[in-house]
Amino acid sequence: MPAELALTTRTLTAMEFEHLAVVPPELEWFANIRNIRTRRAYHNDVTDFCRFVGIKEPEGLRTVTRAHVIAWRRHLEERNLEASSVRRKLAALSSLFDYLCEKNVVAHNPVQGVQRPKLATQGHSVFVEALHDRFAEAIKGCVRGGAVLARHPPRKPQPLPTVEPDASISSSAY
Repeated sequence: MPAELALTTRTLTAMEFEHLAVVPPELEWFANIRNIRTRRAYHNDVTDFCRFVGIKEPEGLRTVTRAHVIAWRRHLEERNLEASSVRRKLAALSSLFDYLCEKNVVAHNPVQGVQRPKLATQGHSVFVEALHDRFAEAIKGCVRGGAVLARHPPRKPQPLPTVEPDASISSSAY
């Protein structure tokens, strides 16, 4: 053991060290979320899922299938949650299962491939329509035969430069 490591004081007791060595990966994933709002939302989302499927211990997540996730999504939609809320809940669960895959706790992510509800784009479409109207107004009079023409006058065609054959290269070189 290096001398400098031997001189440092231990901050974890032996019991704490042993306890951390057996923390389930499901709880390790949760503890690694740094943003308090994200942690709170993900905790609520995963807890909601566990309640729905009847999981009481973190290790129970290891038996979840895609059918469980689809049934939960349907349940969320029947509760008339916003599409963005359903998507976030599925993202939270997917993040957990990605971590469990990374740790080789589960073979695959059962959330992967589950269809997410489409987001309403009403606010965006109004913006796009306004942008389209402004663009159409800007190019008015510049369209001929379906092609958009530039507002500046066309350039005069320039003749192509002529290239004289190099006498040093003979056809026998090929």
